[in-house]
Amino acid sequence: MFSIIIPTWNNLEFLKLCIESLRKHSKFEHEIIVHVNDGSDGTLNWAKSEGIKFSHTPKNVGVCLSVNHLVTLASNEWVLYVNDDMVACPGWDTAFEQAIETTETDLALFFSTLIQPHIGKNSHMIEHDFGSTPQDFKMDELRSKYHLEQRSDSEGAASQPTLFHRKWWQIVGGYSMEFSPGMSSDDDLLMKFWVAGCRHFRVIGACRFYHFSCVSTGRIHNTKGGRAFVMKWGITQGDFYQRYMSKLMNTPNHLLVERHSKLFPRATLLGKFRRAGYGLFCDYPLQGIEEWDPVPGQGLWQHND
Repeated sequence: MFSIIIPTWNNLEFLKLCIESLRKHSKFEHEIIVHVNDGSDGTLNWAKSEGIKFSHTPKNVGVCLSVNHLVTLASNEWVLYVNDDMVACPGWDTAFEQAIETTETDLALFFSTLIQPHIGKNSHMIEHDFGSTPQDFKMDELRSKYHLEQRSDSEGAASQPTLFHRKWWQIVGGYSMEFSPGMSSDDDLLMKFWVAGCRHFRVIGACRFYHFSCVSTGRIHNTKGGRAFVMKWGITQGDFYQRYMSKLMNTPNHLLVERHSKLFPRATLLGKFRRAGYGLFCDYPLQGIEEWDPVPGQGLWQHND
């Protein structure tokens, strides 16, 4: 039904748990495709032994390139991007299926409700600690408690897992390389979908994934994606959420496009000043890309169908 794409970077035990949960907790049969970055921890050999469809690069090429490449390998129209440190809860795919069926357009982004040990001020997540590593993870407790806190669907937010129609990913260009290896690429994707006319950015309350969080991102040098965002769009990420995304939160689903179709993003004064300053004194996005990957690899992709 869905093509599930998972980029991974030497997180074998997390990846095993992620794929096991997808296999056990899915009602429908889905295609699973993994991109193995490096894989020297045994991930590459494990993917081969499991017969999993995968692609591989000898080094970490980042989320933007990994996910875009995986989308080209997907066989199904609807594609779900999942991080390797996430665990699917029962009923996740039926909840996404219902969301698709009750939305009149395929120009939409659907997101899971995440359960995390720590959520900060993010009201779209559920705070509960089921473990911080695969070794101390409490799967039985997750299965019995993941659904106890009731949540309705909500608009105007984003997270992974992300479900999208492959057609629209290709139309807007997917993740933009200027945000490599991935910092702020999600917000840039939201902006591109918004400019394309999307007004459905829905977190599905009944779709739950447990997230260990920051397993890979904590190892990556921060490339200051927020600066690349404001240089590209002339508006800060905070202003984009406050001026546009937040307006969707209290709007009934059937009125989202009608009420907000003409709400086109505009550069802000703060964004213009920051864009000018970054342009004068920094070299974004090229500086950020070069810092994390000074010798870009080309022609290194390997596939196993």
